[in-house]
Amino acid sequence: MSHDSPLPLRLKQARERKGLSQRRLGLEAGLDEFSASPRINHYERGRHAPDYSTLTQLARVLEVPVPFFFAEEEEMADWLLLWREVPQPVRQQTLEELRAYREQED
Repeated sequence: MSHDSPLPLRLKQARERKGLSQRRLGLEAGLDEFSASPRINHYERGRHAPDYSTLTQLARVLEVPVPFFFAEEEEMADWLLLWREVPQPVRQQTLEELRAYREQED
């Protein structure tokens, strides 16, 4: 795993935000009881990366979208977390406004 991947940092941020230990997160994500803590520790240190299936389970437990783990900028990470909480009509309106802004700039 690349040392510049945002995944280890984002995983730790999301876990701490939920107040879960590495072991508890691993168990709730369906990891084996004996390897739950070491595996999460390795993911957070960037030694190994979870496969997509495991990552989706971690995202489910942590209540974050999978793309959150790959957000390189803090603003994008915040955007992804907030986006989940916004009602669909507001999402649609926001997208339309962003598209209009982009077209103005072109």
